[in-house]
Amino acid sequence: MAKDDKRELLLQATLELVAIHGFHGAPCAAIAEQAGVATGTIYRYFENKDVLINELYLSLENRINTALLEGYSEEMPFRERFLHVVRGLLKFFIAAPLEFKYIEQFHHSPYGVAFRRDRMLGQTESESCCCIYSELFTQGVAQQVIKDLPRVVLFDLAFGPIISVARNHILGFIQLDDTLIEQIAGACWDSLKR
Repeated sequence: MAKDDKRELLLQATLELVAIHGFHGAPCAAIAEQAGVATGTIYRYFENKDVLINELYLSLENRINTALLEGYSEEMPFRERFLHVVRGLLKFFIAAPLEFKYIEQFHHSPYGVAFRRDRMLGQTESESCCCIYSELFTQGVAQQVIKDLPRVVLFDLAFGPIISVARNHILGFIQLDDTLIEQIAGACWDSLKR
């Protein structure tokens, strides 16, 4: 098996176990067993479990970023860019329930606090998808098309509903289709627009 294949197997096993059982329910031995490798193999690719967890999160963030940038253009009117991001996030989350669950676990754990704080407050040079959000919010406030509120409040108003709706879809409480996704994106816009 190629070196990169084992690394990917470890990332996938971590995703599956953490999404289902949480961080404490995913010890290194279980991750290795799920990946079909020896426990020591983890340490050939990752310094420790914390590094593995953080690298998986960054990998998922890059996948989201790639999905959001598809069809995205700085030339689009502000409202259309915002709606594009909201639709893209919601579609990504409902198409990738394990990834959504992992991201939720990460954000609500000590692992995610520093990432979220730095990204929401624009204190990092990362090429993460949160930079798209930060740019949108900065431009929207400057152009006076969205409310002038603290960035963290803008994040909550814009993306809190998306997370809740995605969770409800994954749990089977609602069934999202393109029409409903469009209505939800519009409602998120309405919560921010001036």
